[in-house]
Amino acid sequence: MKKTLIFLFLSAWLLQATAQVAPPQTLQEAKPELAGMSSERLQRLDRVMQDYIDKGYQGGIGVLIVRNGKIVHHKAFGYANPDTKEPLKRDAIFRIASQTKAIVSMGLMTLYEEGKFLLDDPVSKYIPAFKNPVVLDKYEPKDTTYTTVPAKREITIRQLLTHTSGISYPSIGSKEAVAIYAKNNVPSGIGTPTYKLADVMARLGKLPLMHQPGEKWTYGLSTDVVGYLIEVISGQPLDQFLKTRLFDPLGMNDTYFYLPVSKQNRLSPIYTEGPDKSLLVEKGTRGVSPDYPKATNGTYFSGGAGLSSTMYDYAVFLQMLLNGGEYNGKRILSPITVRTVLSNQIGDLSLGQDKFGLGFNLTSDKSEARIPVSEGSFAWGGYFGTTYWADPKEKVIGLIYTQKVPNSYPDLGDKFKILLYQAITASYAR
Repeated sequence: MKKTLIFLFLSAWLLQATAQVAPPQTLQEAKPELAGMSSERLQRLDRVMQDYIDKGYQGGIGVLIVRNGKIVHHKAFGYANPDTKEPLKRDAIFRIASQTKAIVSMGLMTLYEEGKFLLDDPVSKYIPAFKNPVVLDKYEPKDTTYTTVPAKREITIRQLLTHTSGISYPSIGSKEAVAIYAKNNVPSGIGTPTYKLADVMARLGKLPLMHQPGEKWTYGLSTDVVGYLIEVISGQPLDQFLKTRLFDPLGMNDTYFYLPVSKQNRLSPIYTEGPDKSLLVEKGTRGVSPDYPKATNGTYFSGGAGLSSTMYDYAVFLQMLLNGGEYNGKRILSPITVRTVLSNQIGDLSLGQDKFGLGFNLTSDKSEARIPVSEGSFAWGGYFGTTYWADPKEKVIGLIYTQKVPNSYPDLGDKFKILLYQAITASYAR
């Protein structure tokens, strides 16, 4: 009798212990009602997306919504081939451009967790070209000559991750930065597959900063430097490092700097506008071939803008962060590191009404009052019209992907957010 009781006790204990260990889970589709959302109200979202297609404002739109770890809405609108009217599919591959930044930033944080560096280490400790930086003083636009003053301090790794380094952008940066970078053959990271990261970073490190490190927020090539920093510290090319550390463990099977031939037919076209705002397919008239992700032997791995991916893959990446650094039984980052990443890292500086963490925009209370995205949500987007955010309070991930430059109808992004949140019927926020 005593042995039987002991056996029953141990069996019950084992069953309870097993039940407390959640099995590995991937993002799967479920009815919205199972995640506190309304199928009927999500139809409002569909009608607006289709309206933008029907009016010729967009050629193709993809949307994906995750709530409480479940895919509750995943649709594509418009065309993958406007000539044949082939519909855009949910697994279309998009040029995500600056959405690359968050992925590369989290890649660097995996090395941080191994004790390979400290966030306030000078970048020059690992990349000597950035030793003794200088800051732009006077600039002569007639011949692009300039004078400089010594920087008050070295650039730190934290400043790279927060865009407070003083490094600007080619093409979309200040007029001084655009001219200086062009003169020194420093690319934006889009459409330059034959460059070499080490060569470009060596040139960039010697060029003037646009302001003293740490004193302003300036969007720029800082995350491209982060990508090269990964190569230096890890000893691996950036594409292989990300594959090993993030893509393979997370099952992000459609995320690449350069697409394999077998997947190139899934690449969405880029649209643009005619003089009358009519919708046109981009053929490369803006100086960048839309086929740059198809460069099978590409050698330039831009940490700031180089990746192409699917909505599903990026949702997996964001869900890993919402899960505190773990996904499908694979631990990528500690929840403590994720907390650091999603904390205000720029102090009293601001990005509009918002703050910035290590690789992400952070929604403020002021922004939450304007658009119903919870304070503390983390977000960014990409040059060609891709946008994402993840909301820890409401356990929501929202992605809306287009491929159009320029775009005279940018209000769709905010409308998507409103249409998503109005479909929530049970709030998780406390």
